[in-house]
Amino acid sequence: MALICSVCGAHEVVHQEVLWPELIAEWEIGAEEVAYINHQQGTHCARCGTQVRGLALADAIRAWMKDGRTLRAALADPRHRAMVVGDMNGCAGVSESFAALPAYRRLDFPDFDMRSLPFADGSFDLVFHSDTLEHVPDPLAALRECLRVLKPEGRLCFTAPVIVARLSRSRAGLPPSYHGAPGTKPEDYLVESEFGADLWCLLAQAGGRAIEIHTVDYPAGIAWSLAPPAPRSLAAAAPQGGVRNRIRRWMGR
Repeated sequence: MALICSVCGAHEVVHQEVLWPELIAEWEIGAEEVAYINHQQGTHCARCGTQVRGLALADAIRAWMKDGRTLRAALADPRHRAMVVGDMNGCAGVSESFAALPAYRRLDFPDFDMRSLPFADGSFDLVFHSDTLEHVPDPLAALRECLRVLKPEGRLCFTAPVIVARLSRSRAGLPPSYHGAPGTKPEDYLVESEFGADLWCLLAQAGGRAIEIHTVDYPAGIAWSLAPPAPRSLAAAAPQGGVRNRIRRWMGR
């Protein structure tokens, strides 16, 4: 089935192979994984440039917005213009769609560290990032920070490369591996984690609520969407002695 771009609505895509032998060997992946990762990273919309992973991200965002139109059409609607958006490191096609919003902000490394964001709790309606989490030394801390800065009804949407047939692993103690392009080794492209089918556990551990997965040509395009932790209940927030006393009075004891 032909891809329809969920960002701009175009039907035409272009493709190029993006993986190289050294990275394939470091990742220890076979022909099936190579094929879907090449599709994930190397297939993009001929009009707006959004990759397959970006299409999955756009789907996750549109689902949270409850808007079935293309992302560009949805964001042109005045109802969505007041959204406060944090975009970490950009995503081709998706970032350009948000750029015209008055409260859109780029949060790029190294100016912003995902593990320690300089924003108050509840600052953003939407935070998104694409293929960034695998480069963060402490992905759990990064996810918790992303959730912390969300408003109660806000949403974190992101992509990360996932090898669906195995579990996640840290690259600590393994030879350095870099994403990007062959022969380039920028510090921020160093791979810290290789995620697998258990990535959802990390999202739950971070406090994520209502965790969703959105796919495009699975397993090539996978995006995650999660809500911040629920506010503490009145019972949890109140002094325990007071709660117990009220319960006793209610029970007539």
